[in-house]
Amino acid sequence: MSTYAWPYKNEMLEEERVDCDVLVLGGGLAGCYAAIAAARRGQSVVVVEKGATTRSGAAGSGFDHWESACTNPCSQVTPEEIAWAYVREQDYYSNGIAHYIECREGYDRMLDMESFGGKIRDTEGEFIGADFRDEETGLMFAYDYKNKFTLRVWGSTFKPALHRELQRLGVKIYDRTEATALLTVMENGKKRGIGALGMNVHTGKFMVFRAKSTIMTMSRPARVWLFNPDLVGLCEFRPTQSIGSGHAMGYRAGMEFTMMEKSVKGEFSAAGRSFPPYGTGNNHNTWYAATMVDARGVEIPYVDRDGRELKTVAERYYPAPGQKFFLKGGVIDEPKYEYRGPETVDFETLMERGYQLPFYADLSKMPELERKVIWGMMVGEEGKTKIPILENYNARGFDPEEHLLQSYGTGWQSAAFLAQERQLFGAPGGIITDWDLKTNIDGIYAAGDQLYASDCCGFAAATGYYAGRKAAAYAKTVELGAVSQEDVDREKARLYAPLYVENGMDWRELNMAIAKAMQNYCGGIKCRDLLEEGLSLLESYERDAVPALSCANPHELMRAHEVMDILEVCKLIINACLLRESSSRPLCFERSDFPETDPKKDNHFITIRQENGKIIKGEVPHDYYGDLKTEYEKRNQDYIGGER
Repeated sequence: MSTYAWPYKNEMLEEERVDCDVLVLGGGLAGCYAAIAAARRGQSVVVVEKGATTRSGAAGSGFDHWESACTNPCSQVTPEEIAWAYVREQDYYSNGIAHYIECREGYDRMLDMESFGGKIRDTEGEFIGADFRDEETGLMFAYDYKNKFTLRVWGSTFKPALHRELQRLGVKIYDRTEATALLTVMENGKKRGIGALGMNVHTGKFMVFRAKSTIMTMSRPARVWLFNPDLVGLCEFRPTQSIGSGHAMGYRAGMEFTMMEKSVKGEFSAAGRSFPPYGTGNNHNTWYAATMVDARGVEIPYVDRDGRELKTVAERYYPAPGQKFFLKGGVIDEPKYEYRGPETVDFETLMERGYQLPFYADLSKMPELERKVIWGMMVGEEGKTKIPILENYNARGFDPEEHLLQSYGTGWQSAAFLAQERQLFGAPGGIITDWDLKTNIDGIYAAGDQLYASDCCGFAAATGYYAGRKAAAYAKTVELGAVSQEDVDREKARLYAPLYVENGMDWRELNMAIAKAMQNYCGGIKCRDLLEEGLSLLESYERDAVPALSCANPHELMRAHEVMDILEVCKLIINACLLRESSSRPLCFERSDFPETDPKKDNHFITIRQENGKIIKGEVPHDYYGDLKTEYEKRNQDYIGGER
């Protein structure tokens, strides 16, 4: 076994204490915008980020589109229309508050980004003359070319630009520092957040962050059902370190969650079972609306929502007669606002029509600028595509003007995911908040992927900035709280314990065991006996396996902490599943012991939190947020009349 010298100094026995007005946990897109909003209001701001803020988070390597920029000068829709469409598209299991903020303020955050140095329009004239480009503004649009509310953007330029702005504003950034626990106190019979604890993942230094208000902007959970210890970096679409630690921290602190019982069948993750996202020819999202052909080169036609076959490529990007708009291209279960291409038609139906496998994306059959914007801009800016997909394929001779790219869509190949292989994708569960994006704990706010029914980059940026405004206002009304030394000592002991275990368990072993437990006991079909057996198994891991974790350096220690958090999230998920005693189609939730689907008695959000180890169930009406425009404007006149 090879050995190497750890390149960073050892600060395991050191402790640093930091005070600020506003503490932001997570330096991704939502966290950066939250910090900027708070700093603009004169507050001292600290950002705590496990990676390096300049490239961290789900948007760190880039993204290709910005949804719901409903107030851009070319838009033909209102924030109200699109926000309510999101809510209806999810059968009201949706976050109306956050989606309205996204639709109302998303374009404002785009203009912010442009002022920071990010690229949001075709300034070089590369796509002049394209149907999707507005000649006056240089803005470029995706999916719906009539209504123009989703922008194509150069997302790889965004995080460095945000990092520069944070530095310009004097925000204190603690990179390579994981947040591990929330600090709370009881005041006047109510819990208040006063900061967080953490650890430097390079040096092991213990960190105590004290703040007047805290904003949680960390990732949604991952590596829950799908994990391959040999292909860790391909286990999820998002970065390896984005695993839901904020959910675990919040759950331990008594925070309230909803929709945690929702999980969709795995299809948008590699995990050794498929190809990297956007690395195969399809017509989903980044590839929309690529021409698809079968093995003989016969084109598979697109049809609109009414079943009318579309004869030209241009028609794929415009609403059907009588249709106001459609939300986005590609795959959404039970599409209600979008065109249907080959991936959204039953495989059996395609076979009945005589199409032959395998299928391919054929960009050569598309107009030049449509081909160029898919292969070159969209594939290249989205997620992890720039180097492993675009540059790698080009270097090996792929030419979209003459070559086809095979499709490996779910359903017809051996790599198709199994029913028990699930993901927290597609508007998953998360923290439920009020209209200020404040959690049930005073002084703690949430944004981005911490929120239930979270969406994409526009959602993260808009909710992050909004939470930053509200947290800054709250911070002006309170004083710093007193940190309990008992809390500090308890967290230190928990974090450092694996360093003192010799010849113990590697974090990958426990992550693999957790994923298999979730597949076996919380898979596609659930029942009380299975769920309780799974919960008992997870509790045995917590009791027996966690104390056996062994680490040799702070990096391994960070990974061990992540797996501890994954374990906590899994307990949250199973307990949430036990609370919903019926099946639900929009929640992708099936119980064999409660087969009735979406009964009226359960037509609401079920919330879950824990208090002194006891699970507390709550119920919240789907329309708890009221009329979106009215409630938003009631609370945001300062923004509407001033900063915006």
